[in-house]
Amino acid sequence: MMAASVNNACAPSADCKQLITTSFQKKTRNRLLSIPGTRPSVQNGQLLISTGVTSLDYLFGGGLAVGTVLLIEEDRYDSYSRMILKYFLAEGVVCRHELFLAAAQDHPNDIFQELPDPILDDVAMYKPGDQQGLLHDPKDSSDAMKIAWRYQNLPKVQSALASSSRFGHYYDVSKTMEPEIRQAAKCHHFYLAEHPSQSTATHSLMLESYSALLKSIEEVIRREGYQVTAPMTKSRNILRIGLHSLGSALWGDDLCCRDNPKHSHALTTFLYGLRALLRSSLAVAVVTVPSHLIQNRSLMASITRLCDNAIALESFKGSERETSPLYKDYHGLLHVRQLPHLNCLASQLPDHKDLAFKLKRKQFTIEGGCHCCRLWAGCIYLGVIGVWMSEVMRCIHTWLHAPLLTRPSWGCDMNSTTLPTPPHNPEWLLYTQVDKHNCLD
Repeated sequence: MMAASVNNACAPSADCKQLITTSFQKKTRNRLLSIPGTRPSVQNGQLLISTGVTSLDYLFGGGLAVGTVLLIEEDRYDSYSRMILKYFLAEGVVCRHELFLAAAQDHPNDIFQELPDPILDDVAMYKPGDQQGLLHDPKDSSDAMKIAWRYQNLPKVQSALASSSRFGHYYDVSKTMEPEIRQAAKCHHFYLAEHPSQSTATHSLMLESYSALLKSIEEVIRREGYQVTAPMTKSRNILRIGLHSLGSALWGDDLCCRDNPKHSHALTTFLYGLRALLRSSLAVAVVTVPSHLIQNRSLMASITRLCDNAIALESFKGSERETSPLYKDYHGLLHVRQLPHLNCLASQLPDHKDLAFKLKRKQFTIEGGCHCCRLWAGCIYLGVIGVWMSEVMRCIHTWLHAPLLTRPSWGCDMNSTTLPTPPHNPEWLLYTQVDKHNCLD
């Protein structure tokens, strides 16, 4: 009876089961947004996207933080700065991000058609001509698959351009992106010629062109749901904004025309509004400015401070450095003007500040430490080694010509004719006490 009562007490009843169930849940950390083509920063936890140039991502601490502005000071011929902008847009196409491109000189569609061709190994691309191959009977293609028989059950091609799982990609600048891939991306454009100026009676520090551009960006962010406070009705995405050659005369600005421009605060006011707008949006902006035409250096410094990241490109084209043998392996220099201070007291400084870029046949790369700096450091290193070796040979020569009694003992037979083994510490040779009369002049 006692055992039976114990068994009945240990057996769980229906009432006990109701008492065991609870609504307690383990507290977990808030998950970051999972968006294709993004990753969290290991330094400050900020959500990052790739610029399209892997070496430039490393310079910025892993990539561009969402909600920031990158300023690119154009080179004299606007060739390499334009290329970085196309890399930025091409990366958005591969990651299936939404694009916004604004320009005043060339139509945004013309720039969009010049995007470099991606080198993809983990993304399948859809082509209209491949649709017929999917409709064939697998039995008809059995003869054509005799060599690769193990791949018969694998899908031939995906139905659309899939977003790549890798952060950052490589591109072939010798080829342009196929139209099928470009058409899969959603792109908004702003061409200044299509937005005529409207006369306003109110006086504003911002130009009409910049005001219309900022309103267009704000409308896209609000309509497409890129605000951080927007409801999670659909999967989130990133908006990549490219603004080409702001501050030029084509935008109606006189920064590049006068030493004391009339609209000196137009561009700074626009950048202030753009930065405030992006802080609460899932968007990243890349702005190019012809800084070599702006004569007012203090104004250019104010423009730089209003951006989170800032780099300057100095091309060798048309200068003396183009034919210099010291710079034969590179096409220009890259200067880091500013790095962001996000969720930290100090920014992450790059390992090298003497950066150079070169355009290969198919790829644009940035390297730390230009050829001339490495050559200069190598000459100093060889010079130090040469001085040290000359001092060593001087001491050995002194030891050989010194009398036997004054020769220092190295732990060997003094009457031996073989050259003794020097000690492990070479500095001892420099302080060997020998006869002053036998020293070399």
